[in-house]
Amino acid sequence: MVKKADLNVGGIVILPKGFKLASKNQTSEEFKKKNKGVFISPYSTEFDNILVVGPIKGKTHQELVFPVVAPDPEKDPDIKYLTYPLYAGGNRGRGQVYPTGEKSNVNMFGAVQSGQISDISQGEKGESKVTIIGTDGKEQSQIVPAGLTLTIKQGDLVKTEQALNINPNAGGFGQEETEIVLQKSARIIGYLAFCLSVLLTQILLILKKKQFEKVQAAELNF
Repeated sequence: MVKKADLNVGGIVILPKGFKLASKNQTSEEFKKKNKGVFISPYSTEFDNILVVGPIKGKTHQELVFPVVAPDPEKDPDIKYLTYPLYAGGNRGRGQVYPTGEKSNVNMFGAVQSGQISDISQGEKGESKVTIIGTDGKEQSQIVPAGLTLTIKQGDLVKTEQALNINPNAGGFGQEETEIVLQKSARIIGYLAFCLSVLLTQILLILKKKQFEKVQAAELNF
């Protein structure tokens, strides 16, 4: 059985054109420490606005943070101060493959050949080494990653590609669409100044109203 937290995870973010992955000297030490062991990279040199990561261990990385650098509209005429769409996706488990081409621990592992299970040994990291003697007498060994429950035992007869472990059948894929706003700092300052002026105006109106009410009350008493 594979625990949910033990599953490998991966993610992808599709940024608007012009947005890119932040370089190491543009990220803080706190972020580097938090993302230790996580290698985020552009999909390609042509599509450097698409960022991918994984597979990585879900047990130690419950969330993925992508450092992004926004383009400068003052330097790039094609970029405007607008709202842009952003797409993100994440997957946990289900048939992931490592960059080396090896299967992760959320797959079914089939026998490499037909024959008899001659030995099953446990590795230092919890993986199982299954040795099969073929019908031609040739001996082959294969590794079943840690966390998987074997369905075979020593002495069993197996066929080629017969499942050696219980299907984890866990994980899934999720996606989200949101927006990112490229805002000019001067506009934010102007907006704050406008809000402050409105607030002061409201306060002055309330004070004036209170003063007028006091004058009316004094005239009535007179």
